[in-house]
Amino acid sequence: MDTEKLSAGQREAFLGLLDDPGANVRKALLAHFQDLGEPAVRFLREVAHGSNRLLARHAVWYLEELKFNDPVAEFRGFIRSLNYELESGALLLSRTVNPGLDIGACCTALDAIAGRCRELISEPASPREKCRIINRVLFHEWGFHGNLEHYTDPLNSFLDRVLERRKGIPISLSILYLLVAERLELELEPVGMPGHFLVGCFLEDAPFFIDPFDRGLFRDADEIFELLRANHLEPKITDLAPTPVREVLCRSCRNLVNHYHTTGDAAHARLFAGFVEEFESTHQRHAT
Repeated sequence: MDTEKLSAGQREAFLGLLDDPGANVRKALLAHFQDLGEPAVRFLREVAHGSNRLLARHAVWYLEELKFNDPVAEFRGFIRSLNYELESGALLLSRTVNPGLDIGACCTALDAIAGRCRELISEPASPREKCRIINRVLFHEWGFHGNLEHYTDPLNSFLDRVLERRKGIPISLSILYLLVAERLELELEPVGMPGHFLVGCFLEDAPFFIDPFDRGLFRDADEIFELLRANHLEPKITDLAPTPVREVLCRSCRNLVNHYHTTGDAAHARLFAGFVEEFESTHQRHAT
């Protein structure tokens, strides 16, 4: 059976049932997808790479249950899809080295952190006040921190391991911060400045920046420029601009290339170098 033979009604019916938690529904869908074979794989991968985060998670679950999933192919498909959503991308990236990753457990952990923040926020609260609460929960109650002792450990870059070990590097801790903020409907932005990674808030008259690697330290633009100069870099206003999700994930892959080289793992270094090339070539094809 070809993908084209799935009628619009069939596709709509599958999409309407994907997030149904009922055991009988899941059992029936698994049987349908098993019978369909390759067309089911293509359909589920399409949903897994789509912009609907909830359905994407369930599509990945079905792929895992049916043993149809190829984590490396899944992440390459995500790169080519151009539907760059940070949480899905970070989890798919993690699955390339940990195929047994429990996506539901990661999402539940993020939900729990955000839920604790929500308990402490007294509305109306300013963005800065909400960030102070996130700092309290992440860095004091949960104990997340920068892994200064083993900075180049590749595990620092994977969201599931950051959640498990409660330590990471600037970009992975920034991703964690952004995903918690998103659950609180607080619009923050990734800021990939040269040599460091921050979270930016552009919701107030003057933007401010949060350094998750330094337990949520607040910095203003002048302080960041001073930091860049101290590192012999000439600051530019574009250094403080929001970074596209595509570049956040590509930068994570670049870090992993370097960190796997440092640990002597050439195979994984090549894998992530391939992902970097995929991001860059996909962007070039669609930017022209």
